Amino acid sequence: MSDTSGWGPQGPRGQYGPYGPQGPYGPYGWNGWTPPPPPPKPGVIPLAPLGVDHILGGTFATMRRYAKPLFGTAVAAYGLVAVVMTAAAVLAYVSVRDHWRALSEPGGTFSWDDGRPVLIAFGVVWLLTLLATLAVNSFIQASCAATLHEAVLGRPATFGAIWRRAWSRTPSVMGVTVLLAVILLLPAATCVLLFVSFFVTVLTQSAVPFGLIFLLLLVVTPLAAWLYVLFAFAPAAASLETAGPLQALRRSVRLVRGAWWRIFGISLLAGMIVGAVSLAVRLPLQFAAPTPHPVDPGSSTSAVLLDQLRSQFGLYAVFTLVASFVTQLAASVFLPLVTAVLYIDQRIRKEGLAHTLAQAASTQGS
Repeated sequence: MSDTSGWGPQGPRGQYGPYGPQGPYGPYGWNGWTPPPPPPKPGVIPLAPLGVDHILGGTFATMRRYAKPLFGTAVAAYGLVAVVMTAAAVLAYVSVRDHWRALSEPGGTFSWDDGRPVLIAFGVVWLLTLLATLAVNSFIQASCAATLHEAVLGRPATFGAIWRRAWSRTPSVMGVTVLLAVILLLPAATCVLLFVSFFVTVLTQSAVPFGLIFLLLLVVTPLAAWLYVLFAFAPAAASLETAGPLQALRRSVRLVRGAWWRIFGISLLAGMIVGAVSLAVRLPLQFAAPTPHPVDPGSSTSAVLLDQLRSQFGLYAVFTLVASFVTQLAASVFLPLVTAVLYIDQRIRKEGLAHTLAQAASTQGS
């Protein structure tokens, strides 16, 4: 079986697979008094319509059995981006070092002759950081889908194979990720406008701006959630079906249609799991934070700030940084995997993908 065989929009059995709505045992799963045999399970999930336990269990099983290609590609991608961004920041500082010193020296005044090069240099670094973050997040989503492709069939996956397959699909996933990011920015931008309108209301003593933005927030937030779930399968479709961004978006709409609330609920549950784990990691670190040095009334503001910063560095800072990175790494893998398993579940329910996967697994085993 090739990497993309059987993952297109139509499986060989059309709409109904061997364990779909009209399986081999009738609509109720029984043929007389004979119970149906369990569905085949060559990999991390059974090849049948999945429940929540199978979706979450398959996700955790994939993370456990395929930890090296999953987390290895993610760590390598984050590490590569960190090296590139550090080099870009160093180059930006070196290129405007004289202008920076002119602005930061004691008694110096701001001038556009010095400020413009600094703003342009670090603006370029910020833009490069934004693009690099978009690329690495898209790459990790593609690598999760590529790893799940092998995990469902019970086949081994190597770091090099996953890297190559994910890299080839990253541009298409990036196109989808941009749209999903814009959708998420809608309620965020509205919240910023609501915050600004509050101060306008206080200054002008007029509640009209605040009320209008609040009503806009009530409309934008449900709309953004609906669109985000509607297009949630697009990264998986772009990776597993080698679809372009627009084709992947259309595929996601067709697969989500009729199951929006179920997909929303399971995705929300996955997000709550990530939030609970992150909170469980952060709370002990917050309680273990070192006590800042007492403030001396005679000390200058800069000395006070320096003492406060020193109290937060050292071993505690190392533990905090490592814990934050591990939590972010796990979340960046867990959430795309849950979405990809949901995508396969909808393909099984609507297109009979279970039959295609069972044939591929049996061919692999023979």
